[in-house]
Amino acid sequence: MMQYDPIKRSLGNIFNRTPFLRRLFYELLDLLLLRSWHIRRELRTLDKSGFYPDHIADAGSGFGQYVYYLSGKYPGARITGLDIKQEQVDDCMHFFSSIGRSQKVEFLYADLTKLEYYEEWDLVLSVDVMEHIEDDRTVFQRIYKGLKPGGVLLISTPSDQGGSDVHHEHEESFIDEHVRDGYGVEEIDEKLREAGFSDIRIKYSYGRPGKISWKLSMKYPILLTNVSKLFLLILPFYYLVTYPFCYLLNRTDVRREHATGTGLIVKCQK
Repeated sequence: MMQYDPIKRSLGNIFNRTPFLRRLFYELLDLLLLRSWHIRRELRTLDKSGFYPDHIADAGSGFGQYVYYLSGKYPGARITGLDIKQEQVDDCMHFFSSIGRSQKVEFLYADLTKLEYYEEWDLVLSVDVMEHIEDDRTVFQRIYKGLKPGGVLLISTPSDQGGSDVHHEHEESFIDEHVRDGYGVEEIDEKLREAGFSDIRIKYSYGRPGKISWKLSMKYPILLTNVSKLFLLILPFYYLVTYPFCYLLNRTDVRREHATGTGLIVKCQK
């Protein structure tokens, strides 16, 4: 079973040495992570509808990758990163201060099941977070209360069609931090409607092209890094060979509608 946190810490130690390296890390994540491609596409769709958020929350902000992207895309908006790990909150605040983006950006410690906000945000992002939280119904209810009328919740999460690399009932999640292997479309739709959301649009991501890309760009490198940290030294050369294929696969995955897939992209409105 694979653990993300030790790898995150190892990569953080490398890329936190200078602001330039941290920015480079964000750019690399945007290229590698297919979920980032899908999120950016959904945000472009919102742009075309004339939607411009004044206040955004990243619910489960982690390294701050999406806060960085959003702060560049919406320079006039206030952006709040919420995370349950204080070390991540402190680290992100330090970095965003160092690059001069702290006036419009803040990071706060938050347990998403205990949020106390009322009509605060126009947009809430939740990228690969809900699969880590047992009491997801409460989180959806809290986010709903925190959104302004007409506000949008945008979610990326594994599906029950092989999300977390689980394909059979007896298999365990590839990622041991997950409390559920993935959502069914009807399950997440029901939970969001119960919280009060409407205009719920759910589609599969990580179809066949995306699944191949994920294995090449994420699964195999992570497995090898878990075996030995020495693999980090040859990782750049590995990606020089494999990434051109992953890039084409990611573009194909984002442009297609999938009958099934190991991920879900969910967009809904208050």
